[in-house]
Amino acid sequence: MIPTVVWGTGNVGRAAIRATVAHPELQLVAILVNDPAKVGRDVGELAGLGYQLGIAATDDVGAVLATGPRAVVYAASGEIRADEALDDIVKAIRVGAIVVTPSIYALYDQRNAAPELREPVLAAIAEGGGSLFVSGVDPGWGNDLLPLLVSGLGSTIDVLRCQEIFDYSTYDQEDSVRWLVGMGQPMDYEPPMLAPTVPTMVWGGQIRMMARALGAELDEVRETQERRALETTISTKTMGEFEAGTQGAIRFEVQGIIAGEPRIVIEHVTRIHSSCAPDWPQAPDGVGAHRVIVEGRPTIEVTVECSDEGGNRSAGGNATAAARLVNAIDWLAAAEPGFYDALDVPLRPAVGKFGRTSA
Repeated sequence: MIPTVVWGTGNVGRAAIRATVAHPELQLVAILVNDPAKVGRDVGELAGLGYQLGIAATDDVGAVLATGPRAVVYAASGEIRADEALDDIVKAIRVGAIVVTPSIYALYDQRNAAPELREPVLAAIAEGGGSLFVSGVDPGWGNDLLPLLVSGLGSTIDVLRCQEIFDYSTYDQEDSVRWLVGMGQPMDYEPPMLAPTVPTMVWGGQIRMMARALGAELDEVRETQERRALETTISTKTMGEFEAGTQGAIRFEVQGIIAGEPRIVIEHVTRIHSSCAPDWPQAPDGVGAHRVIVEGRPTIEVTVECSDEGGNRSAGGNATAAARLVNAIDWLAAAEPGFYDALDVPLRPAVGKFGRTSA
């Protein structure tokens, strides 16, 4: 068994705990939290398992790392605290841990990351003998492994397009919905997630990885965006009202330009209500989906819908992203210490998981 720590119990952390408990080769040994209100609570309760695990959450990072865990699932946020997240990750690698995380966007394509991000990781690997694998929470497989797999079913490709289509009224992070992406804000408000260069910082690495796998040379990476206002005030169950005239939908693309044309595209279409921008792409059920479209000979379209935690689509996406990372730990444990990306780490069948916990 591989002693494994999960660091964080938010949307991704809860899913990571469940995936770790369900994995036949992993042993959950500790949970790290930042919120004092969670310290001492049983992990089974925090993860929504429906039963006690007999492991109490702790905020004592030093004590947990001093035990020398073989693996750490780093699920703490890195959106607005990337430096702190990198410091945490480096500490874990230095004690010899395999670290898997979605938290540092700029390391999705680690080969092309800035030296100030790569060098501390490489130094920690050399010192402690650990490893690092970073993959997306949006989810990563939707912008790397799945499109590349589907591309192999055709003979020619004109455009490889990855879409996330989502109704944010089901999302349970109000600060992210209202302030990070700007839903319900005046149309002259600039959402931090849509500020120039930010979408490329987040998703550009996945564009570059796909181009590398396809043997394509990128001219550049571009961004486009559109925003629509709500025509009427709408009310949501979890976040209250969003007023008419405020932002109700966004659509943006991160485009890999090849020979002057957008050929590899990651597109996000996000609404706070289905009535806003009805002409934009829609999920089959109007709530959420991930879609890969290969335009070429033949044209191929694959749509994936995920749900978890009582049917929540956002939770389903988080669960698949967390499981992709957790399920890589045993492969990484058998590999040489190193710095890995999504093209290095294979996606394998869920061997031995029938009959494991699904609470």
